[in-house]
Amino acid sequence: MMAGALRLPWMLMRMGVLVVRGLITLRRFSLRTPAQQQDAIQEWSRRLLHVCRAQLEVLGEPHKAPCLLAVNHVSWLDIVALNAAHPTRFVAKADINRWILLGTLARGAGTLFIERERPRDAMRVMHVMAQALRNGQLISVFPEGTTSDGREILPMHANLFQAAISSKAAVQPVLLRYLDARTGRYSRAPAYVGDETLLGTLWRMACAGPLRIKIQYLPIISGDDRRALAIAARAALQAELRPRNKTEADATAAEPAPLQSSASPL
Repeated sequence: MMAGALRLPWMLMRMGVLVVRGLITLRRFSLRTPAQQQDAIQEWSRRLLHVCRAQLEVLGEPHKAPCLLAVNHVSWLDIVALNAAHPTRFVAKADINRWILLGTLARGAGTLFIERERPRDAMRVMHVMAQALRNGQLISVFPEGTTSDGREILPMHANLFQAAISSKAAVQPVLLRYLDARTGRYSRAPAYVGDETLLGTLWRMACAGPLRIKIQYLPIISGDDRRALAIAARAALQAELRPRNKTEADATAAEPAPLQSSASPL
């Protein structure tokens, strides 16, 4: 606890500096080429992971664009980690658009915001996604629509998969795992579930050991039925998440009971 109390103010200060630098960079963002913009997003994201004491492990790579990446959802840190691995456009919950400073950064990075409670808005975003995919972009979505502690894959909403069908784009499941860097066991520190707050997750991360964020790009799936795609994406992620040996099973079992899922921050 004492180490966390000393570490948290330092993390917050460095994050504040990064946010300010990001806002300054955005003022000249339109003058950069798309490749330069991606490089800037990736570098900023990697710096933020460093501040959060997180190292990145990437297995595989994104399928060539156009492609819809279907990612399991654990934390507000998911987008940062994915952008540190390979920047894409994201579909995020509209609430993040109203976050002070961070909402501005998300908009500048090309995030599409969706009001999940409004069916018409979901249709609007689906059309924008489909056009972006037709234009040869990579789009990342969190089809679970909510967060878990990362040890389970929740049922996936099928609506967002329609964009891939309409644009004839591939769908690639992507698995995110947060591990303790020293033990290899699952870490609940960054989980953003229940009544958690951003500051609460940062406090747990400050008190816990360093993180290892494992991002795994799985083989693509295809089809012309959105519900079938949602089921297939979840099955692929569940299969990869399942412990493969006794060591992995023991590490998972040693963790406390999973947190309950709740409304997603993204």
